[in-house]
Amino acid sequence: MSTASSSDHPIAVDAMGGDLGPAEVVAATRMALDEVKSLQNVILVGPEDTLQPLLDECGLGNDPRVRIHHAPDVISMDDKPKDSYKKKGSSMISALKLVQDGEAGAAVSCGNTGSLMFAATLMLRKLPGIERPALATIIPSRDHHFLLIDAGAQPETSSTQLAHNAILGSAYYASATGKENPRVGLMTIGTEEGKGTKRIMEAHEYLKDIGDAGMINYIGPVEGFDTFKNVVDVVVCDGFTGNILLKTLESCYSTLKGTLKDELMASPIRKLGALLSQGAFKAMKKTFSPDNFSGAPLLGLNHLVLKTHGSSDRYFIRSAIRIALETLRHDMEEQVQKDIEKGNGIMKARAVASTPADNS
Repeated sequence: MSTASSSDHPIAVDAMGGDLGPAEVVAATRMALDEVKSLQNVILVGPEDTLQPLLDECGLGNDPRVRIHHAPDVISMDDKPKDSYKKKGSSMISALKLVQDGEAGAAVSCGNTGSLMFAATLMLRKLPGIERPALATIIPSRDHHFLLIDAGAQPETSSTQLAHNAILGSAYYASATGKENPRVGLMTIGTEEGKGTKRIMEAHEYLKDIGDAGMINYIGPVEGFDTFKNVVDVVVCDGFTGNILLKTLESCYSTLKGTLKDELMASPIRKLGALLSQGAFKAMKKTFSPDNFSGAPLLGLNHLVLKTHGSSDRYFIRSAIRIALETLRHDMEEQVQKDIEKGNGIMKARAVASTPADNS
C-alpha cells in the first residue's frame, strides 16, 4: 500500500457481483462520492450497456470521477472457484486485473467469496511469509469496536496461520481506528490455560512469544461473551468459527431491530413512546449498525481487496468503498512484512525447542 494521494488510487468496484444488482452498486457509488470528498476516482466494472444508463439516471453519466471498465461476464454464487477463475471477462476477475496491473489501488466486490479468495490469491499474491490470507471485519459495540479475523476466508486454519491473523489484524485495527497497541485475544472456550483444542493451545504459545517480543499486545484467550465487553480489540479465530459468529451477530441485530419496531408500533401509547425516544433510537442505530463497517479486507495479499456480503445494499457498498479509500492511505505493508518475518522466526524456534531430541 502507498501513502500517495487518494486520487492516485482508483477504487475498482465489481458492479455485477451482488444479489441486488448493478443499480444498487451505482447508487452506492453516488453516495460515496457525495459523502467522501477525497474520493475522486472510481472504476465501475461490468457490461457498459448495463452500467451507462444507470450512471446517466443518477447524474453520474458525465462525471469525471467515474468511469466504466467493460466486462461482459458475471461470476455467479454457484460457480466453483477454479471454474470462475477461467472467466477472464467477468466483472470480478477484471476488477482484480485492474489492481494487478496497477490501474487501481483496491478492488471491492459483493461476489462469490470462494471465487474472490481463489482469484485474488493467484493474481495478487500473498505477502512474503504469509501462508494464507484472512478476512477481517470490524464489529460495532456499545463503547468500542472490535475486529474479527478470520471472518470466513479459511475455514480450516493452522496454529501458524492463527498467529499470522493476529499480526495482520493488529496492524489493520491500528490503521483503521487509530488506536495504538490494540489488545489481541485468541477465541476459545475458556480463558484458563489449557482450554481448547491442540491447535488453539499451540497458537496460544506462539502468540505469547510474539507478544513478549513486543510485536502485538496479546492478552490471552478470550470467550464469546468477552467480545462486547471492551476486553479485546482484535479477536483471532479460524474462518469457520468467525463466519458463524459474524452471521449470527448480524442475524441477531436484524431480529432485534425488527422485533423492537413491531412492538413499538403495536399500540398508540407505544407509538407515542417511540416518538419521544426517537433520539435514543437514532443514537443506538448509529452505534450498532453494521453499515458503517461493512467492508471486510482480505489481509495478507500484496494489494487491497475488500469483500462485502452478496446481499449488501447501497449503504453497505458505500461503506466498503469508503473503507477501501481510508485503508489505502495507511502504509502497513512494510511493517507487516517485518513482523511476519520476525514472527515466523519466533514460531520456528519454539517448534524446534519443543521437538523431542533424537537419542538414538
